[in-house]
Formats: sequence, structure tokens, C-alpha cells
Amino acid sequence: MPRAARKDSLPDQNTSPEATNRFALPFQNEPHTDFSRKENREAFQTALDDVASQLGSEFPVVIEGKSTESLNKIVSVNTSHRKQTVGTVASAMTEHAEQAIAAARRSFDAWRLTPAEQRAEYLEVMAAEMRNRRFELAAWEVYECGKPWADADGDVAEAIDFLVYYAQQMRDLAVPVQADYPGEENSHVYRSRGVCVVIAPWNFPLAILTGMTAAALVSGNTVIMKPAEQSSVVAAQLMSIARDAGLPRGVLNYLPGIGEEIGPVLVGSPDVDIIAFTGSRNVGLAINKLAADTDPRQSGVKRVIAEMGGKNAIIVDEDADLDEAVQGVLQSAFGYSGQKCSACSRVIVHAACYEAFLTRLQRATESLKVGPAEEPGTSVGPVIDKEAAERIKDYIEIGKAECRTVLATDVGKLANEGFYVGPHIFADVDTQSRIAQQEIFGPVVAVMKADNIDRAFAILNNTEYALTGGFYSRSPKNLQRARRELQVGNLYLNRPITGALVHRHPFGGYRYSGIGSKAGGRDYLLQFLIPVTVSENTLRRGFAPPPSDEPEE
Repeated sequence: MPRAARKDSLPDQNTSPEATNRFALPFQNEPHTDFSRKENREAFQTALDDVASQLGSEFPVVIEGKSTESLNKIVSVNTSHRKQTVGTVASAMTEHAEQAIAAARRSFDAWRLTPAEQRAEYLEVMAAEMRNRRFELAAWEVYECGKPWADADGDVAEAIDFLVYYAQQMRDLAVPVQADYPGEENSHVYRSRGVCVVIAPWNFPLAILTGMTAAALVSGNTVIMKPAEQSSVVAAQLMSIARDAGLPRGVLNYLPGIGEEIGPVLVGSPDVDIIAFTGSRNVGLAINKLAADTDPRQSGVKRVIAEMGGKNAIIVDEDADLDEAVQGVLQSAFGYSGQKCSACSRVIVHAACYEAFLTRLQRATESLKVGPAEEPGTSVGPVIDKEAAERIKDYIEIGKAECRTVLATDVGKLANEGFYVGPHIFADVDTQSRIAQQEIFGPVVAVMKADNIDRAFAILNNTEYALTGGFYSRSPKNLQRARRELQVGNLYLNRPITGALVHRHPFGGYRYSGIGSKAGGRDYLLQFLIPVTVSENTLRRGFAPPPSDEPEE
């Protein structure tokens, strides 16, 4: 258990190089579970059964370590079986938001003075607890967010990775960088920014929430954690883990609620210094605009870190291995029902292999099983809620009217059970059409033909987003061109474009895909810190005389 913070510790220079070197071990990603092994399948099924017995529980707001009720409630439902309640969560109101901000502000000074080594230890204790509860946490995601087994397990593994990686990174950053000169000592150090509001999405309900929260905490900032309404029960599990790790009161506050109601209070408060957001472009831009409207009472300019989605594409070259390309598109487009900001929603295929690719993609997609997320054989589960299902179906109707329908999956009776939308593939899509330019966030793929690679590259780059992109080719020349010319934050060559891993694939984009640096990368924590230079003249003349007890004459 981490030690209590020392009140007399110096800010921002509280880890020695010797302490850092003790932990200088290579980072290793948490391995994903191999569900081909019978013992793993049985263990996961046991976790699903255990969590099923807890469905319907109630979860309060947590401010300054105290559970707080609210008159308003969020009822979280099972996306696979919409009549089943996963949990009832207290929905924070304006006064709760103000209380949480005040608690975080009160806790800030003591937390920023806590040595970086101890802050890192808290994260590692949380990571250890996540490992112990790995299948249980994944089971909550299956029920609340409709994640199939492998997706849920991968999300928990990524959350563990964020905790461990950011702990390691903070230890390195805590060591002052010296640039001494004769007669002068110079150091470059980092200070914490202040109060951070974390606004997280539902599609990676534990990983992204944990990543943004861990980055803020280990950097010495205090946090108000506002999860998406659809994944507030999973977020409550993270809050429970943080409390069990012994985090000081007020350092982390759990504030589930309706974004439209408490979001403006959190973002607009003069006592908030950082907003870390992942979600839609519209909400991200609104947050950025509100944060930029400086309140005379605030002490500085707010920092906004935002990941806002994409309209991602995979290019298939004429010499590509079509079997590889089909599997890559299949995984990237229909994994978690296309509800990933990195998901492939456009495929740009060279004319020479266009029809052959379409035929193989159609047949491969037809083999995917659509079903409840808790069933081990499910490939494509439900989408997150009724609103999402209706929005995706509207785009499907546009595709049917404007394009050639290659595949339209009928979910049958499942439509009455949960929020299901089957995989859809549209071909001969106009590059400027709505389904080619607008983010759909569902299992819908638009396939476009390109006469040559120049045209394919131009189509991929012609969106307002720049998040992920992929290229399947056997041509070294074209692969090198892709590295230079494709305008995306994460480029994947001859592999799927989803499944980024912490440290190995730092994740994030630009244009309207994001504001800030890459999550899971070596410079991500810098956004939560203030760089400070300290310079001392060591050629001072004389020394201060010792204090004297004799009275002056």
C-alpha cells in the first residue's frame, strides 16, 4: 500500500535518479486471454455468472471519498437484452458538480506535493487489483456495453497497460534534467497543472477512462471523473478500485450524470485547469469553445485534450494479398459492431481487384455470428442503445438509396431483444456521399473503386478527419509512399487498423480527429504538466551570516 504523502516534500523534484533506475524495466503489454483454452472459457463464464447475480445494484456519486445520493437516476440497461437492468446509478446534479470541483481543488496542494514515486505506486496497486478482477471487470462490460468476450477482455488489459505505463513514464519525468554551466546550475522540472475533468466515452468504458484518469493522477493533478451515461456502472468499478488502493480523499471524484446538465458546469468552472475528453466531434468542439471562453476568475488558460473520432479507410492495392486484406477489413470494420473511433468505415480498392475483393468480403462477413455479447461464439454484438441503432439504420437507408448493396444482414428476432444492427456493405460509393464522409459509428462499410494508387491516396486523405488508416500492398515503393503521403495519426500497413496497444502504438489523430498528443505514448503525460526552468548563480559572494541571539546595538 502506498505510503501517506509527506507534507514536507519538495514539489516536482521528489524522485532521485537512483530511485528511477530501480524501475527502469522494459514495458510489457498485458497479454490478452486465449479463449481457445477450455480453462479460460470456463473461468470467464464463471465471472459472467457471478456478475449476473449482481445486476440491478445501485451506485452512488462519490465526492471526497463519501458516497452521495441524488434524486435523479441513470438506469443502465443490458444492450443485448434491453429489458434487463445492469444497475441504477445516481445522476449528479449541478450542486454535485460544484462540490466535486471544490473537493478536487482542496486536495490539489497535498496531492501535487506527494512524491511522484508514491503517485506511481498508487497506479500500480490499481493495476494489480485489475489483474485480480480481470474477468469480473470484463463481464461488467459484456452486460453494460455489449462487448463480446475478446473485446471486453482486451479493454481491461489496455486499462492495466495505461496504469503501468504511465507510472513508469512519471518516474522518468520526475527526474530533473540538468544543463549546468560554469558558475550556474540549471534544471528543467515539471509541475502539476491543477484540477482535471475527465469526460470519457462508453465504447472503451474502462480503458479510456482509466487512461485519462491515470495520466492526470500520476502527474499530480486531482480529478473529477465523468463517465458516459451508458457505461457508468463500469466506471463505478474503477472508482471502487481507486478507493481500495487508498487514494487520498478528494484526489479522485466519481461524478456520473447527464452530460448536457453537468458538462457545462465542469468545463466552464474557473477552478478547472484541464479537460481530458474522448467522444464525438461535436461535443469535443463545444468543450474546446467553452474552455477557451476565459473567466476573469480563473488563474490561467485551460488545457483541452480531446480525441474526437474519425472516418477511417483501408486501401487495397492491386497486388495485395486479398485473403489478408479481407480479414483485416473484417476485423477493423465489424469488431465491436464498428463502434471504435479507429474502426474502418471506408475501403478503397484498386480497380484491378475490386470485384474479387468485394466477393470475398461479402462471403467472409456472412460468416460472422450476430448475437448477445455474453455468448462466446458472438462475433457482432448489439450497438450501445436505441438512439445509436436508429442513427445507424438511417445511414443504411441512405446507402440503399444511393449505392449498390452488397450485403444487408437481417438480425431477425434479435431486433426485439436488444439494440442489434447487422453488418452492411455498400459498393460503388461516391467519395463525397454522406456514408463516405460522415462518421457512422456502426457496422456499415462503404467500398469505393480507385483506378490507381494516386487516386486511392487522394480519396483516403479527402476527409475532415485524420485518425487511422491502412494499406494492404506487396509493393515496397507503394508502402514507402503510404508512409509519406497518407494523412492519418496512426498508419497500419498490411494489418488491421484497430487494436492499438499502449507504448507499441501510441494512439491519436489530428484535423478534426483530435487536440493534443497520443494516448499511450511517451509524450502524453506532458499535457498534464507545466515545464519549469530553475537557474541558480553559484558564484554568489559570501554566505548569509548565522543567526545571532545577541540583540543589535
